[in-house]
Amino acid sequence: MALEIESPGMLRARGVATPPSWRSLGYWVYSYRRTWRGSVATSFLIPILYLAAMGIGLGSLVDKHTHTIDGVKYLYFLAPGLLASTAMQIGTNEATYPVMGAIKWIRTYFAMLATPLSVTDVLLGTMTWITIRLTIVSTIYLGVIAGFGVAQSPLTILALPAAVLTGLAFSAPIAAFAATCQNDTWFSAIYRFGVVPLFLFSGTFFPISQLPAWLRPLAYATPLYHGVTLCREFVDWPLVPVHAGYLLVLVVGGYLTARITFRRRLIT
Repeated sequence: MALEIESPGMLRARGVATPPSWRSLGYWVYSYRRTWRGSVATSFLIPILYLAAMGIGLGSLVDKHTHTIDGVKYLYFLAPGLLASTAMQIGTNEATYPVMGAIKWIRTYFAMLATPLSVTDVLLGTMTWITIRLTIVSTIYLGVIAGFGVAQSPLTILALPAAVLTGLAFSAPIAAFAATCQNDTWFSAIYRFGVVPLFLFSGTFFPISQLPAWLRPLAYATPLYHGVTLCREFVDWPLVPVHAGYLLVLVVGGYLTARITFRRRLIT
């Protein structure tokens, strides 16, 4: 069975009008059609392992001693946090090596610019593809969460756009930065000093209130904290605009910065 994603070229062949940026998107869709099986399998396997080991295994010990975390069982507390954390990691992955590779190694972006596409079209195609990837992975993760019995309300589906927004809040600024890199040395620093600490200390595994008082303001200021809280409390409407607005500022700011860095790097 093949993954049913219609490329922009297929849409044009059927007479469907598409914006120019979709031609850039077509490259990423075509590439993914050749590698989607391993990606989808991993997207299923990782949440199953995490939720089984941490949510059920460790969670049984946590629930035994504390009964609840923020009023819910540990599995229910953990699952939305892992959803947001996964979106962060996917967004970071798609905005680092693929972006720099398309500029420096494979030079795909320069091939695109040899056509009538503009730098903005190239960037929009990349960001659209990252959005699609985030949607695919988050949907799978949400399905696994539902399989574990965590999704007890129809409103759980609102965690999907929250996770996608979280991933974009990371991918847009990182893509802007990746366009300035001459090698991948900085990417290791992003993962070691950014992604991993955020994964551990932004409320995914335990409430921020458990951190030392001097460290809490820093944790509250991190994008992942807002993503985790948005996924975890997406039905708490008074707080949704605050967390969503914070993440949206990063998406828009990252995109506008990327327009500058992409243009400086691709137009000589």
